[in-house]
Amino acid sequence: MYRIVKKRNLAENVVEFVIDAPAVTLNAKPGQFIILRVDGDGERVPFTICDMDKKAGTVTILVQTVGYSTKLLAQKNEGGFIQDFVGPLGRATDLTEFKKVVMIGGGIGAAVIYPQAKFLKSVNRPADVIVGARTKSLIMYEDEFKAAAKNLHIATDDGSYGRKGFVTDVLRELLDRARAAPAQYDAVFAVGPMPMMKAVCELTKGYGVHTVVSMNATMVDGTGMCGGCRVTVGGKALYACVHGPEFDGHLIDWDTAINRSRNFREQEAAHLCKLK
Repeated sequence: MYRIVKKRNLAENVVEFVIDAPAVTLNAKPGQFIILRVDGDGERVPFTICDMDKKAGTVTILVQTVGYSTKLLAQKNEGGFIQDFVGPLGRATDLTEFKKVVMIGGGIGAAVIYPQAKFLKSVNRPADVIVGARTKSLIMYEDEFKAAAKNLHIATDDGSYGRKGFVTDVLRELLDRARAAPAQYDAVFAVGPMPMMKAVCELTKGYGVHTVVSMNATMVDGTGMCGGCRVTVGGKALYACVHGPEFDGHLIDWDTAINRSRNFREQEAAHLCKLK
């Protein structure tokens, strides 16, 4: 059993949990994930390691309540327990080879880029960060990014906070500005909804900037056996849980990935209706 040390609401239907899991923090690195079960009868659900405290032995995850297991987890309180908490899983992300990086987090994708931004800050290579969401109430980790990023840019679809528009609008301006500067961006790290990541990759390809994306949306067993996280990269079938979750965004077959993510939309909607 794993104790919930802290719980707080970050945005609509998004809850942050700090879990006591010293064995996980021992070897955990930014970019990896864990798989948990809420109770003995629960399903296996993956979550990116959003933050960690190796001294305290805690792991931070963000939970977006979209289905049965996440709703059950969101009902847990501080001091409570969850059944299983396994990790670290997946391959860690290392962006230290790049000199000037832009990180983009769309919605809950901010949970994935935050540990990367925090790490680059710790090695004196702070990145520029773009955080986007539909509206102001869905912006997460603003203060944390202000502390970790070289520059923070916020965009909302409805213009309720920061710049009105998409993250790609901000990114295009930064790339154009960097073209005229001595040091151009040499990498972009984008995490969020697949259409957003596809749009980012289409933009950066024209600028010739290496782009890394996270394909962690559809994992189940974390071993590559179930095939649920299959993604076509450079014409080859790979699995996000063991080969990723990060990949070269310019090599991904985005149309296939997006279509696969929508395969069970009707069933998911019906299931959510039953939960309500």
